[in-house]
Amino acid sequence: MNGPKSLFLPEDSLGILTDLYQLTMAAGYFEQKMQGVATFELFVRHLPKNRSYLVAAGLEQALHYLTHIKFSAGTIGFLRQLPVFHQVSDDFFEYLRNFTFHGAVYAMPEGTIAFAEEPLVRVTAPIIETQIIETYLLATINFQTSIATKASRVVTAAQGREVIDFGTRRAHGMQAGVLAARASFIGGCKGTSNVFAACELGIPAVGTLAHSWILAFENEQDAFGKFYETFPDHTILLIDTYDTVAGARHAATIGRKLKGVRLDSGNLSELSRQVRRILDAEGLSDARIIASGDLNEDRIDDLLQQGAPIDSFGVGTEMVTSKDAPALGGVYKLVEQEQNGEIIPKMKFSEDKLTYPCKKQVYRIHDENDCFVKDIIGLEGEDVEGIPLLLPVITEGKISCHLPSIHEIQRTASDGLARLPEPYRRLKDAQPYPVMKSSGLEAKRSAVEERLRDRNIP
Repeated sequence: MNGPKSLFLPEDSLGILTDLYQLTMAAGYFEQKMQGVATFELFVRHLPKNRSYLVAAGLEQALHYLTHIKFSAGTIGFLRQLPVFHQVSDDFFEYLRNFTFHGAVYAMPEGTIAFAEEPLVRVTAPIIETQIIETYLLATINFQTSIATKASRVVTAAQGREVIDFGTRRAHGMQAGVLAARASFIGGCKGTSNVFAACELGIPAVGTLAHSWILAFENEQDAFGKFYETFPDHTILLIDTYDTVAGARHAATIGRKLKGVRLDSGNLSELSRQVRRILDAEGLSDARIIASGDLNEDRIDDLLQQGAPIDSFGVGTEMVTSKDAPALGGVYKLVEQEQNGEIIPKMKFSEDKLTYPCKKQVYRIHDENDCFVKDIIGLEGEDVEGIPLLLPVITEGKISCHLPSIHEIQRTASDGLARLPEPYRRLKDAQPYPVMKSSGLEAKRSAVEERLRDRNIP
């Protein structure tokens, strides 16, 4: 009898964590002896609703994938028996058995503030390799960038108050919960309820208690007292199980070392004021008020504009699913390809989905105060003003960059956001940040489009 499957990501089978058509195209390239080098770029066409910038995230997991991808004997056996591969030569499956990524990757470091149309990742490798890896790269970069960006907005709304990731239980699966905890920390959160993420990444683990603890005792006072007895130096009490104001009074009598209370329902603005008065009257002015319960950047901003005396926010569903903009929509497009020893620029110009050809670089211009002024997307190697943002991270299949800690990445994001002028990062009605195409890139696009139209459109 077969046991249950966890469906966690298998280290020995990373190669088939992809869409089938990536592998059918790979087989087609192999059978047609198309082994030339190609370059693909990963970028976001349009920023999602209510987003004026992106926080690049997910690169470390992408690098792990690229340096560990392989096909096990079992997965190759599975592919062989699929009808679509029945006429594919044995040589292709031998190729998969020995598969290794040999290419070069340039990317924006994690935490970089980025914008629409800017390549976040650029991959150059034999075309089969660049094709197979597309799905994993998109899933990894899209998701973490989406969550890091959402978290950044939530943290901005909190105006310096702590934001904690409470979202694992509402994430789209446990793996998503771990990755969301990582991305949320990059976006500025101070901790996570996800113990695995805290253990693996060095993120502070944070937690209070649930209503079930209160309900497990005869009365609220007893529940509070027993928790304080067990955790005298780390007690934060959830006070809204029966009545929030009564709960605050009960909590205030527990002990002088009470760390704080959590509000999870009701009118958080009014309740936080009442609770603050109760705690202060009992000499607990250092006890913190933590708010949770379907919070997002708009609710937090509204609470603070009302003057709610809330010290920390626990944010779950809205952040770990980026509920208002759950799909980033990043794409991965071929921009040049080696054919008969010559590098040929590639582009598409279908309606609303125009792409620009050739390897590109993003150049950022700063003012005298080191604030961002504008970005220019230009050709790789073009003489363009600004600091290049795409840096080498893999060379000849090997990691060739410093892997920053999660804390370093968080600082990169916060420093970058501080350099983005306020009109471009405000929560509502933000102005579009100026991103321009270089003259060289525009000229190349025009020439390539003319050539392709002549060849493909009667």
